[in-house]
Amino acid sequence: MNHHAFVIEAEAEEGIAVAQAWAERELGMKVRSNPDIVVLCHGLFSVEDARRVSELAAGAPFAGEYKVVIIAASRAFHEAQNVLLKIFEEPPPGVYLFLVLPALGGLLPTLRSRVQVLDLNEEFPKPFISEAAENFLKAGKEKRSVLIKKLTSGTDEEERRKLRDEAIALVNGIETILLRRGLEKHAAALSDISILRGYLYDRSAPVRMILEHLSLVIPKDLSTDR
Repeated sequence: MNHHAFVIEAEAEEGIAVAQAWAERELGMKVRSNPDIVVLCHGLFSVEDARRVSELAAGAPFAGEYKVVIIAASRAFHEAQNVLLKIFEEPPPGVYLFLVLPALGGLLPTLRSRVQVLDLNEEFPKPFISEAAENFLKAGKEKRSVLIKKLTSGTDEEERRKLRDEAIALVNGIETILLRRGLEKHAAALSDISILRGYLYDRSAPVRMILEHLSLVIPKDLSTDR
């Protein structure tokens, strides 16, 4: 059985936390602000989504020896699962794949035979939510603009790097809160967030524009008091 490809039967938030904890424990990877841990959230996982996973998995790690790709979905179309078969059977060296589904009844036998099912009986930490993420969600338009300005006001390369890491932590925190509110309900926003986070790892990307777009895609009725 392939021990580089796993499936987790869980809701999105719990399953992602399990995969991240596994990467931290088994691979020694730092979870926060790590471009080599990629989290993709979907409602219905499509053929196009599966092709994107294959493309991401084929790329070399950015910073370390390993790359982890975590796919959380409410349901995966059979055609999409068929696209995943080859990459799940033979992931590139150093690549680990996790598929998180709320139920495994719809998993094709051909795909299931290529993965290891992770046991959830062990204790795993809850994902970290930054205070900045909570403050950003609670803030109105003007206050969010102030927060964005603060995160994009670096005067030298080192300060800009630190602020970019803070921006990534902000995006990760908002993603976690959305997952807690329901993957399917916020699938569109989560998809946008996944794309925006990818841009943040490009040092030439306009951080201000990315965060301003983030502010627009966050559901207006979202709060952090649950």
